[in-house]
Amino acid sequence: MRLGIDIDGTVTCPSSLIPHINRAFNSRLTLDDIKEYDLTKALPEVNPETFSKWFESTEAEIYGASPMNEEADAVLKQLQSSHELIYISARGTEHQHLTKEWFHRHDIHFDRIILTGSHNKLKAVKDNRIDLFLEDKHDNAVDIHEEAGIPVLLFDAPYNRQPHPEGVIRITSWHEAKFYIQQFEKKLSSQR
Repeated sequence: MRLGIDIDGTVTCPSSLIPHINRAFNSRLTLDDIKEYDLTKALPEVNPETFSKWFESTEAEIYGASPMNEEADAVLKQLQSSHELIYISARGTEHQHLTKEWFHRHDIHFDRIILTGSHNKLKAVKDNRIDLFLEDKHDNAVDIHEEAGIPVLLFDAPYNRQPHPEGVIRITSWHEAKFYIQQFEKKLSSQR
């Protein structure tokens, strides 16, 4: 199977940004404080334009320092032998080298890394004929499922708890992701 996998908040820990935000804006946010994907909603006293400029200037540092999501390492190592792993991220293409370097440093196999520069990943999903996608952004998960007609595993986080269609499956761990991937693989095999 071709697995499409988001990077930030999926392979990396969903709270990766929070220590950087807290330092920059003298705040005390935790992951539970982030109720929307738009981080500025958790910082009403910070002008969204100021936040955007800060993020743009700090983005590379944040990506380089992001810790891996718990269990991702072991599960991805198991999946690499029987699946094509295609990472599709909203990161800008200027971060391609940094992103590959992070994957090498963490010894994570990849078949391809595609940086779209926007949250619209649908073209990359369709162009690469992805069979199943792993994501943490609610809107992306729903759009990918509805437009590409594939199942999407949505990693649960306080910022993505809106209702979703049946083909978007909320999961809480990489081990749970592995279980659903195996179930979907069996279903595909029986259809062939």
